[in-house]
Amino acid sequence: MFNSIKKITSKYTGLLIRMDDISENMNWALMDKCEKLFDKFKIKPLLGIIPINKDPELLKLPKNDRFWERVENWKNKGWEITMHGCNHLYTQKSDKNDIFNYGGNSEFYGLDYSMQLNKIKTGLEEFKKRKIKVRSFFAPNHIYDSNTLKALKDSDIKIIIDGYGLFPYYKNEILFIPQLFYKEIFLPFGIQSTQMHINEWNDEAYNNFEIFVKKNYSKILNLNNIIEVTNPNYLQNLTNYLIEKTLKTVRLFK
Repeated sequence: MFNSIKKITSKYTGLLIRMDDISENMNWALMDKCEKLFDKFKIKPLLGIIPINKDPELLKLPKNDRFWERVENWKNKGWEITMHGCNHLYTQKSDKNDIFNYGGNSEFYGLDYSMQLNKIKTGLEEFKKRKIKVRSFFAPNHIYDSNTLKALKDSDIKIIIDGYGLFPYYKNEILFIPQLFYKEIFLPFGIQSTQMHINEWNDEAYNNFEIFVKKNYSKILNLNNIIEVTNPNYLQNLTNYLIEKTLKTVRLFK
């Protein structure tokens, strides 16, 4: 019985590496180090690409004029190329009325459907003209509303790397890969994504990440791995429901 439980738990346990704010302007020295680390341990991370970066803080970072060549190279390695907003420019604000009760500055929240659809289509066009297929998305600052979800579905994007829960789940015909923590944390069961802001790292943060990868690389998944095993059952759905209700309630009072 113990071996059966261990086998089931192992099948539904793992971590997806999600890298945020990948754009022409970023900490390229650390990105190069991360790439060597991923190649060494055969890890295929998920890269949140900002297709048309206009974020004034990110624009202060070093620019790589061959950025899209790098993106194509990552794609050819089998890394997951994901769209992370369109401009990463915050023009909106949510008072915790977004779908995750997250609250704060947003690129999308509150815009009407046509405006959100146009932003998503505009961002996707940058990938399409380079023949890069994008099937997943996550919004800057985790903030979405119902128009965001509809615009994504109407743009044939049905995977969001965000949300609450221990296991991937389907909602409104979209697959959500939960993202619970702001640093590399590996739970003993469940499948989630981590969140990496390497533009905010120093050498110590990278060293800690390297130690984490060396210890846990065999349990680091790619998006295809997760899609293959995702078949939510009653227990997973109940667990996710309770976690979502708890965390959304906590956020309302923060």
